[in-house]
Amino acid sequence: MTDEAMLEAFCAREWPRLVGALSLHCGDQALAEELAQEALERACRRWASVSAMQHPGAWVHRVAMNLAASRFRRAAAGRRAAVRHGVTPSTVGGPDADQLAVRDAVAALPTRARTAVVLRYHLDYSPDEAGEVMGCSGQAVRNLTHRALRTLRSQLGHDEAVLGSSTEGSRDEL
Repeated sequence: MTDEAMLEAFCAREWPRLVGALSLHCGDQALAEELAQEALERACRRWASVSAMQHPGAWVHRVAMNLAASRFRRAAAGRRAAVRHGVTPSTVGGPDADQLAVRDAVAALPTRARTAVVLRYHLDYSPDEAGEVMGCSGQAVRNLTHRALRTLRSQLGHDEAVLGSSTEGSRDEL
């Protein structure tokens, strides 16, 4: 059997085992698949040394568990940082229905309008700074964001609290 065939057989054998173990460990199927993929990718990169190990399956499972532990540590650190910066725990968990609706509506905007909105209201750029990034004038950015916010208001209803009442008001509008 060639090295490539051995690697393919190894991945086919270990993938369901990794995903199953990580699903139980993490409680999240999608995260388990992501971690299993990363662990197998690392095994592929080091296949010459991994294949020579007495228990390559044990090695890839240890790598996967270490990846999960790292992910949990980063998430915990992120939660602690959010609390330090005054973000309430209810907003740390993930997007709510309104946030998802806004995200989907922004994603549906034309590319230039979406870029202007993200630069202005997510990254907090001034119109002139956003214009520099986009290769246009600050006034063009103002026009793009004005039309984009009008479109978003129309798509999302009248939710002024989410979108703000003007394009030149608070940058916390979106």
